[in-house]
Amino acid sequence: MEFRRLLGGLSVLLLLATGGCATNPVTGKSEISLVSPAQEVALGEQNYQPSQQTQGGQYIIDPALQNYVSSIGQKLAAVSDRPGLPWEFVVLDNSVPNAWALPGGKIAINRGLLIELQDEAELAAVLGHEVVHAAARHSAAQMTRGTLVGMTGQIAAIASQTAGYGELGGMAAQASGAAFMAKYGRDDELEADQYGMKYMVRAGYDPQAAVRLQETFVRLSAGRQSDFISGLFASHPPSQARVDANKRHAAEYTGGVTNRSKYQSMTAQIRRDKPAYDAQDQALAALKKKQPKQALALLDKAIKIQPAESQFWELRGHAWQMLKNPGNAEKAYTTAINKNPKLFSPQLYRGLLRYEQSNFSGAQQDLYLSHRLLPTPVSAYYLGDLALQRGENEAALTYFGQAAGSGSKEIAAQAQRKMVPLEIGQKPDKYIASRAYLGKDGYLHVTVKNSAGLDVSAVQLQLIEGGSFSQGRARSLKGSYSLSAGQQIDVNTGIGPFEDASQAPQYRSRVSSARVAQ
Repeated sequence: MEFRRLLGGLSVLLLLATGGCATNPVTGKSEISLVSPAQEVALGEQNYQPSQQTQGGQYIIDPALQNYVSSIGQKLAAVSDRPGLPWEFVVLDNSVPNAWALPGGKIAINRGLLIELQDEAELAAVLGHEVVHAAARHSAAQMTRGTLVGMTGQIAAIASQTAGYGELGGMAAQASGAAFMAKYGRDDELEADQYGMKYMVRAGYDPQAAVRLQETFVRLSAGRQSDFISGLFASHPPSQARVDANKRHAAEYTGGVTNRSKYQSMTAQIRRDKPAYDAQDQALAALKKKQPKQALALLDKAIKIQPAESQFWELRGHAWQMLKNPGNAEKAYTTAINKNPKLFSPQLYRGLLRYEQSNFSGAQQDLYLSHRLLPTPVSAYYLGDLALQRGENEAALTYFGQAAGSGSKEIAAQAQRKMVPLEIGQKPDKYIASRAYLGKDGYLHVTVKNSAGLDVSAVQLQLIEGGSFSQGRARSLKGSYSLSAGQQIDVNTGIGPFEDASQAPQYRSRVSSARVAQ
């Protein structure tokens, strides 16, 4: 018990030493934080673009809408308690109603949520809420409490799940990656509501819009509309308590604008295109059911309404691949790339298609560009394979290492199998573990285990007596061994016998050479 209390005390001291107390810039409260403001900004900068890529990329069909939303966000950021952050606001080309904030002032709102809002004041309510999450350092607080997984890891996991060869690319990413951001606690949500309303009022907006917004969300949640539940509600759960709190706070203020007509005008394009995106959702569902002809018919309808949307053409590429028509698939992916050259997924899928068709130079170009936009296990694996074909072993190892370290088990295993023949000659210990010990028979033994995932042969062992591996006296054992994948063997070195461990020299073992079995 005393030891546990001491350990707990040391943990608190370590926490204070490494992070210490920080003042919440919004509430003024003193809080423990392991993340400095500079680290917070760097984290947001590092993950903003990848986060956008996993969720459809920026909405580019109507640039005026991007500028409009950004201007409202900047107006709120300017009256926030951290106006000096490098604030950015983007609209994502994603039908799921959602909005999120990364540390350091990096904020996004989906096209699908803009359609559900009625006026500029409601938009200000959403953005003000997200501004508070960033300004109040809610993500940093979660990381300190250990409840927020590193964002790089989250993004990598999403890329692993959604960019797998044979899946539905960027469109699938929208569904599974839409709400991957932090799930804030009740206190954080109420705080964001309260101070977000304060920022709205400072910027000149009607605070009642925040009340209407929460009432709408509660009604939709009660109506079990799955698209909302899977989107905004996953990270910002609505409740009657939040509605009631907003009503109390709104009663403290008067006046403010809603700018309904301007908002309706600025969002007219996405409202006109909503039937096209509805058809896209139906096409995606058809593809998941392996109904490519039905998907093509739905996508024809979507493209007739909005031919500039890259995602419609990308889905056509998937449909044509299902129909075993690589020529039409490549044309569709090419059109998707031309419509939006800054989106990783059509580049990835055209690259994979070209690889299948043995167009390796074209595949290399596409996969490289896709990997620059969003590094995924799939692009890393195939770039490694292409480098291997060219005899560029170091580059191949780098790419295979990225793929092997991903959350995609299948790709990781394939990359591991490619890495072993390249590395095992120089780094046999990386794949084959060994341990020297004194057996019950008094002789020195070595346990050897093959973790390479492939059969290996010509395994040779060394014993090191005293000192480090570099300084101790090396002794090579006679003979070599072959091990199948996963096999463990025990080798009697013949050194001994010793009456007990105190009389035996101190040996360590290592694998000095090995190769993949032919």
